Amino acid sequence: GKKVLIVYAHQEPKSFNGSLLKIAVEELTKQGCSVTVSDLYAMQFEPRATRKDIVGHLHNSEAFNYGVETWEAYKRGSLSKDLVEEQKKVQEADLLIFQFPLFWFNMPAILKGWMDRVLVQGFAYDLSKAYDAGLLQ
Repeated sequence: GKKVLIVYAHQEPKSFNGSLLKIAVEELTKQGCSVTVSDLYAMQFEPRATRKDIVGHLHNSEAFNYGVETWEAYKRGSLSKDLVEEQKKVQEADLLIFQFPLFWFNMPAILKGWMDRVLVQGFAYDLSKAYDAGLLQ
């Protein structure tokens, strides 16, 4: 069966979103899928993009640029453990589902932080490769 990753961003398991997550896991499992859930609140996922996301030396210690630093760190295998773990889940998935409530017509900050920190250049995208040549086909 397919491998499914659900990135879940709601703090209350008894909420409508919690119910949707439970039903999705049950139904996908019934269909023969292997389901992994990244429950961001339960994991206490850190949404802030900081220098701590890079292990070891910085590419440019004079002026910190998060995008450049995470790209360089990804290339040399120097991203923090939590990011590497989430990237592995994404790589293994055939299907990626985001389950979250709308906060002011947008996703919760914890999910935005997951996207900013996990989906870095070199892993999730390359500016020279797009559409059918993209990295996360």
